[in-house]
Amino acid sequence: MAQGSGIEWTESTWNPITGCTKISPGCKHCYAERMAERLQAMGQSNYRNGFALTLQPHMLELPLRWRKPQTIFVNSMSDLFHDNVPFSYIVQVFDVMRRAHWHRFQILTKRSRRLAELNPQLQWVDNIWMGVSVECDKYRMRIDELRSSDAVVKFLSLEPLLGPLPSLDLGGIDWVIVGGESGPKARPMDPAWVIDLRDQCRSADVPFFFKQWGGRNKKGTGRVLDGQTWSQMPFVAADEPQQGDVRHLGLTVVA
Repeated sequence: MAQGSGIEWTESTWNPITGCTKISPGCKHCYAERMAERLQAMGQSNYRNGFALTLQPHMLELPLRWRKPQTIFVNSMSDLFHDNVPFSYIVQVFDVMRRAHWHRFQILTKRSRRLAELNPQLQWVDNIWMGVSVECDKYRMRIDELRSSDAVVKFLSLEPLLGPLPSLDLGGIDWVIVGGESGPKARPMDPAWVIDLRDQCRSADVPFFFKQWGGRNKKGTGRVLDGQTWSQMPFVAADEPQQGDVRHLGLTVVA
């Protein structure tokens, strides 16, 4: 059975690696770190090392046993392109994603420089979506490094959004996710930043997904923006998939 996820923009998670280290301000109140510590306290064997980076080779072929096609977030509890993940292990992860061709895999990294360096040596196929996290203007270079990759679908996770991101270059970007920080020490997000990013996506004809306002009670603050729930996603046609054939899906309107 797949490991279902409460993350709004995916269906399941797969963690062939657990643990990470902080690299930029968006990591300060990492949800994965808090979760890993709870799972360690509960005696979950994959988190015996807490949030220390740990390869989980016994998890590698798990998606091959999930026969129902689904969208899978890769390493929700880590970063595939962390400097301490051996290149040979990254290749094994890519091989599983290639073999499990009936799924869509979403990879998200803050280590965009390593992504760019390893890109020529990786086998990109249509069902692998590649994204970078950008929390404030200082780290917009991650977008350029993502754009240089050969991933078929490229996306941005602007979460936790900690400042404005004006005049983004969205050329070659297929999807934008925006969200505020959640949890007991959540930092505030200005609605004007969100509206500006929504408008930039509309101008560039890029699907826009607003994940959450965040805060201490993210369920209470919800994800409605200007009276609508923005749930647009990229879609690669399933009948005759072609590289780069990305279409828009789903804008849910809240009455």
